[in-house]
Amino acid sequence: MFSRIGLFLAANFGVLAVLSISSRVLGLDAWLAQQGMAGQVNGLLIMALVMGFGGSFISLAISKWMAKRSMKVQVIESPQNDSERWLVETVRKQAEQAGIGMPEVGVFQSPQPNAFATGMNKNAALVAVSTGLLQSMSKNEVEAVLGHEVSHVANGDMVTMGLLQGVLNTFVILFSRIIGMLIDRAVFKIERGIGPGYWIGSIVAEVVLGILAAIIAKWFSRRREYRADISGAELAGKQNMIAALRRLQSAHEPESLPGELAAFGISGGVKGGLQKLLMSHPPLAQRIAALEKL
Repeated sequence: MFSRIGLFLAANFGVLAVLSISSRVLGLDAWLAQQGMAGQVNGLLIMALVMGFGGSFISLAISKWMAKRSMKVQVIESPQNDSERWLVETVRKQAEQAGIGMPEVGVFQSPQPNAFATGMNKNAALVAVSTGLLQSMSKNEVEAVLGHEVSHVANGDMVTMGLLQGVLNTFVILFSRIIGMLIDRAVFKIERGIGPGYWIGSIVAEVVLGILAAIIAKWFSRRREYRADISGAELAGKQNMIAALRRLQSAHEPESLPGELAAFGISGGVKGGLQKLLMSHPPLAQRIAALEKL
C-alpha cells in the first residue's frame, strides 16, 4: 500500500531544514566556529544530536496528524454501514492477534488501491484504506492488506525508522558542518569564525549527505516491507496476502503517498537509477516470490 516512510521522510526533511536554517540565522554556527577546535567538535556533536533526533521525533510525533490532513482521511468513529463495520471489526481482530491497542480506522478518497498505517505509539496508531482499494479487492484481499498495515504498527516500524533517521540526521548535520569548516581553513585560510567556504560547503554537503541518508532509509524501509508481508500473511493467510499483492500488480501503478507515508504503505512502483535506490517498497514481483518461498 502506501509508503508511510515517504511522508515521514518529507516531514523530517522539512523540520530538519527549519532547524538547520534557524541555527545559521540565530548565529549558533558562527558562535561554534569561534571556539577552539575541541570546543567546535564537542559543540557540533551536541548540536547535531539535538537537531538530528529532535527533527526525527518531531516528524514522528506529528505523523498521524499530518497523514490525516494530507490524505483527507475520514476516521470511522461510529460505523454507518456494513462495510465500515466489517472494516473496523477486522482491524480490531487483527490488532488483538498482534497484541497492540486498537488503531483508529479511516478511509480516504482515491481511485487507486492503496492503504497506510502510521503513528508514534503502536497502541494509538492509524490504519487507513482508499476507496479504490475497497472497490477493487475482495474481502479476503482487503483483510490481507489490513494485516500488512497492522503488522507495520505491531513491528514498531515507525519508531524504529524514527531512531534510524535520528542517527542519519546527526551524521548529516555533523559532517556537513565539519566539511564547511575544513573548506574555510584549506581554501580561504580562515582560522577562527566562518567564511564563504563554510556557508557554501556546509549547504552543498548537507544536500549530498541528505541524499545518501535517504538512500539508507529507503533501503531499510524495503527490508521492513518483506517483514510486514510475512506478518500480514500470518494474520490474514498467506494465499490472501499473495492475492492482494497480485491484485496491486495487475492494477495501474498506485499513486504515491506524501513523504512520510510512502515507506509504510503496501505498494511501490519499479523505477531505475537513483529512483530505484529511493524506492520505499521492493518490486511487487519480488515480494510475491518471497511469500511463495515460505
